[in-house]
Amino acid sequence: MGSINVGVDVGGTFTDFMLVDGEKGIFRTAKVPTTVDDRAKGFLEGIAKLGVSPSEISWLVHGTTAGTNAVLEHKGARCGLITTQGFRDVLELGRRTRPNSYGLSGTFRPLIERQDRIEVRERMDSNGGIVEPLHEEDVIAAVEQFRLRGVESVVIHFLHSYANPEHEKRAAEIVRKLWHTADVVAGHECVREMREFERGSTAAVHAAIRPIVTSYVRRVGELLAAEGFKNELMIMQANGGMMAASVVGDHAAHTVMSGPAAGVLAASQIAKAAGVKNIITGDMGGTSYDVALIADGEPVISAEKELAYALPVRIPMIDIHTVGAGGGSIARVDTAGMLRIGPESAGSFPGPIAYGRGGKLPTVTDANYLLGRLNHDAITGVESPASLSEIESVFSEHLGKALGMSALEAAQAVVGVAVSELAGAIRLISIDKGQDPRDFVLMPYGGAGPLHAVAIAREVGVPKVLVPRFPGLTSALGCVLSDVRHDFVQTVNAPFDSLDPQDVIAVMQAQADAGRELLRRENVSVEQVVVRNELDLMYQGQTHVMKLPTDAGVFNKEQVRQEFARAYLDRFGLDLPEMKPVLANVRTTVIGVRDRISIDIFRPDEGNTLEAALVGSRKAFFDGRWHETNIYSRERLPAGAVFVGPAIVEQADSTVVIDPGTRATVDKFGNILIDLHA
Repeated sequence: MGSINVGVDVGGTFTDFMLVDGEKGIFRTAKVPTTVDDRAKGFLEGIAKLGVSPSEISWLVHGTTAGTNAVLEHKGARCGLITTQGFRDVLELGRRTRPNSYGLSGTFRPLIERQDRIEVRERMDSNGGIVEPLHEEDVIAAVEQFRLRGVESVVIHFLHSYANPEHEKRAAEIVRKLWHTADVVAGHECVREMREFERGSTAAVHAAIRPIVTSYVRRVGELLAAEGFKNELMIMQANGGMMAASVVGDHAAHTVMSGPAAGVLAASQIAKAAGVKNIITGDMGGTSYDVALIADGEPVISAEKELAYALPVRIPMIDIHTVGAGGGSIARVDTAGMLRIGPESAGSFPGPIAYGRGGKLPTVTDANYLLGRLNHDAITGVESPASLSEIESVFSEHLGKALGMSALEAAQAVVGVAVSELAGAIRLISIDKGQDPRDFVLMPYGGAGPLHAVAIAREVGVPKVLVPRFPGLTSALGCVLSDVRHDFVQTVNAPFDSLDPQDVIAVMQAQADAGRELLRRENVSVEQVVVRNELDLMYQGQTHVMKLPTDAGVFNKEQVRQEFARAYLDRFGLDLPEMKPVLANVRTTVIGVRDRISIDIFRPDEGNTLEAALVGSRKAFFDGRWHETNIYSRERLPAGAVFVGPAIVEQADSTVVIDPGTRATVDKFGNILIDLHA
């Protein structure tokens, strides 16, 4: 295999491409508007813009939002659920939480409608013992009903199948013989972990997006093959690893949030190289803002993510919080006279007013053009931008009149409200989880992230901002930097006193073997295979677990008992020698490690100078008045350059705004470190 690696991230507004040739030490980038009607078309257009033939590409890694969007917009496949008698409404009852903290407002729409949820006679107890055998005729009757109702995808979810999946296996076997497609999902195949609602929700998400993800990936693969691509197309997962397109149908739920996860992975690698351990990431694209925490150089991994209210997905994934505020988010005045931003977005078509594609509603991006922070004469992917006077007129008509403001004041208010909302997202993943933002550095990326980073950092008290070399392409870079990865979990739920260590080791071994088998099926070349184990532990009577890493394939009961007591004491300040520890779950991660790609290739050219990088100036609006602001070209900035705000750094994929009273320094990798207290 050669050394050409290509990462592709399809966002709501733009599709980003990053090519890295490890042998030659070169890279290329491309950015095209997302073709919403046919995302595969934009995929091929971007590959062509990279100036490389698909036949030359060794690794092609793709982060996709197809599954995430289908779930959030309830546009997934119509699903039918076959479940244990008496448990038809588990997915709708959930945990009986409320959409809003106060009052009785708010609605919940289940992913599978009640009419498409059918009970069958069968029952397992929590230890995996058969209480009532599976009545196979009930399963056959359910399939016939689904056929008549136009169901597209079938979920089989039985009580306690994590302990004994035999009934689910047999039901799946029956359904697969009778069903007209491969879209049949058994719950234990997605996750073998207790908690009936979360496990069922994960299986439902998997079934809802499986036909969408597989058909999209198949179409991309066929188009690539027609252009000469000979290797396996790889798909990013929510855990920060990737998998082969050939197995995506069995792991569709793992593609949820895969694009944002790639960005966090890249951020962690960039931060390590820059010598920064604690990072808060802020990925702002056209439609959303995704934030995550990187502590001690590693992204925080969560075992569960709630995609929307009462819609959890119980798979290992990078802990990312999303708010519906991006560069294309539409600003409006609500019936109470309050200025609101999003969640509706102008997208890439028609896009913001400035794009000149027919957009008529004010957006965050348009506000930045009015404030002079974006270059109106050089808009990526736009040939005939709308005039500033046209943008000003819309702001005055839609916002200014209702708020009693001029168009300029309304634009400043739009940016201010957006910054406040984005800062709130950062507080949720830092302060609300016991972390002090002052101990972190903010890393903004996405096309719009660096525009607002300094203002957001000031709002939450973060002292420094680190802007990567290609902020608008960071998620595409994460695809290039990722390894092949598969995660497994199995519930044990047994007190230590009754545990046989060999049984636990057997579970670890079976999971490791399953991971290696997946790597074999994927037929990809990796440098080495790494296996990691983790234990979910709690004291008897508790409901929440603590995760404890352990040596791969090893379970020393007494040693684990002592380490758990120590970890519990460190976390909660409590020593509970009288309590009995319980092993809830065994987790295994199998990683196929690829050749490492060095970010040294992004070092600025040695011939660059600060004088050459200064390409002009323009007036930009900060803190209620206009400032004459220096404009720098990012690609011409030298390592070691130091300059102060107000300043604007422009590049093809993003714009960096350096507010008055701050100082910027370019490091040896081309990152810009902005010190708010210099």
